[in-house]
Amino acid sequence: MNALNDFLIAQLGELGPLIAVGSLGLGFMAVAGFMYMQGMNDPFNKLKATDEKAKAKESRTSLRQKRNKADQLDKYSEFLQPKDEGQLSEMRLKLLQAGYSSKSAVQTFHFLQFALGIIGLIFGCIYAFTMLPDETTSKQMLMYIGGPGGAGYMLPKYWVTRRRGTRQKNIIQAFPDSLDLMLICVESGQSLDQAIIKVSKEIRAGYPDLADEFELVAYEIKAGKDKKRVLKDFSERCGVPDISSFVSVLIQAATYGTPIAEALRAYSAEMRDKRVMRAEEKANTLPVKMTLGTMVFCLPSLLIILVGPAVYKISQVL
Repeated sequence: MNALNDFLIAQLGELGPLIAVGSLGLGFMAVAGFMYMQGMNDPFNKLKATDEKAKAKESRTSLRQKRNKADQLDKYSEFLQPKDEGQLSEMRLKLLQAGYSSKSAVQTFHFLQFALGIIGLIFGCIYAFTMLPDETTSKQMLMYIGGPGGAGYMLPKYWVTRRRGTRQKNIIQAFPDSLDLMLICVESGQSLDQAIIKVSKEIRAGYPDLADEFELVAYEIKAGKDKKRVLKDFSERCGVPDISSFVSVLIQAATYGTPIAEALRAYSAEMRDKRVMRAEEKANTLPVKMTLGTMVFCLPSLLIILVGPAVYKISQVL
C-alpha cells in the first residue's frame, strides 16, 4: 500500500490518492448508471422479486389445496347430500342458522356423519371381539357394536342442533341492545345502511354472532342486492321471531313511507318490554326449580337427622 501511495503521489502530486479514490468512485457510478440504462436489475431487487414470487406461489398453492378439498367433496356430492331439493334446502338453512355458511357445509356435515359412524362401528367391533366374554348373547353383541356407530352418526346432528340453539339465544339476548344503538345512530342523522355498519362494529366484542349477521347485511346492500331480499335473508339466517318481526316493520316502513326512526323507536320499546317479560318469566319458574332441588337434596338429609336417632333407639330396644 505504501508503494502504491508513493506511486500515486509521484504521478499525480500530493492529492494523488484522493484523485485516485474519486476517479474510482466515479467509475463505479458510471458502471451503475450504465447497468441501470441497460435495464439490469439490482441483485437486491432480484432477491425481493424472488421472495414475492415464492409468497404468491405459496398463496396459490394454499388456495389450490382448499379448492382441491372442496372438489374432493364435490365428487361425492350425490352421496353426501340429499337428492330431494326440499331436504337439501332445509339442511342448508339449519346449518346457516347454526353459523356454518360455507358452500360445502351440507357435504361436510354428511361426510362427518358417515365417517364418525364408520369409526364408531370399528371401535364397537374391536371392543366386542376383544373385551366381551364368550357367553355374550347376540343381542348384546349387536348393541355393543351398533351403539358406538349410531352415537357417532348422530353426533354431528346433535352438535349442529346445540350450536343453532346457542346462537339463537345469543342473538335474542343481543338484539334489544343493538336495536337501541341503531335507533341512536338513525336519530343522529345516519342512514339505515350506515347505522347497520356502525352497530356491527360496536357490538362485535360482546355479541359476535349478531355482529356477523349485520355485517353480512351491510355487504349485501353495498353489493347492490335488493334491500327487501337482503332483510328477508337476514331473518331466515337468524331464525329468531323477534328479528322476523323487525324485518317486517322495516319492510312496511319502506313500503308506506313511514320514517325509519319512528318505526325503530316503537319497536325498540317493544323489545325492551319483551326482555323484561322474559326475565320475569324466568324469575317465576325459579321457585318451582328450587322446590324440586330442596326436595331432592335437603329433605332426605333432614329426615335422616330427625328420624335416624329414633330408629336407632328402637332397633337397640328390639
